Amino acid sequence: MRFENRYAVVTGGASGIGAGIAHRLATEGAQVTVWDISEANLAAMEGQPNIRTRQIDVTDPEAVTRAMGEDRTAMGGLDTLVCSAGITGPNTIVIEYPTDAWRQVFDLNVNGLFYCNRAAAALMRPGGFGRIVNMASIAGKEGNPNASAYSASKAAVIGLTKSLGKELADTRITVNAIAPAAVHTAIFDQMSEEFIAYMKSKIPMGRFGSIDEITAMACWLASEEASFSTGAVFDQSGGRAVY
Repeated sequence: MRFENRYAVVTGGASGIGAGIAHRLATEGAQVTVWDISEANLAAMEGQPNIRTRQIDVTDPEAVTRAMGEDRTAMGGLDTLVCSAGITGPNTIVIEYPTDAWRQVFDLNVNGLFYCNRAAAALMRPGGFGRIVNMASIAGKEGNPNASAYSASKAAVIGLTKSLGKELADTRITVNAIAPAAVHTAIFDQMSEEFIAYMKSKIPMGRFGSIDEITAMACWLASEEASFSTGAVFDQSGGRAVY
């Protein structure tokens, strides 16, 4: 029960990696509020022990700030934020990339994550303790062809994580990112079969990661054990990462 008396918000927490993390935090004692945009996915999470659900559009900065404060009051605290909400955008070359799609990817993957990090850090700082875990991607380090917006947005997540980690280094609030290679979740539905095959071909282990594997890393970073890592990026790439 390493998360007993802990209070967490997990964005994108009603499906995929986010749901895995929310379940594990709750199973190990945390009070968890799951944020998601999907009513159907949120409905499937309702009634589970230690889990509250809330429909939030994280691209709305005022809604994020308001909800973060309300959920801290409702849970009795806020010391953990996991940002897992994200989209891939279309698989196409840069010179043909639609402007609207580019903006949509950045609005969720970068702006939404920034709003959540900013609001949570402001609430955590007076207490001097907290854990922020941001979901980046190996694409943010290497740049996947035909996925320029996703790659660039995840590079921005890495940069923000490093900046905020340094800004809070005088506290016991840590800010870290995870950079997985491909993990087989519903997000694959947004990708072409050719792109999925390309991603698998880049992984030396010859397989995709699992939700449980990413969850284990996220929960360690959210724990009190991870006390000397901040502004860091933890690869889970099956051997793909080269730096």
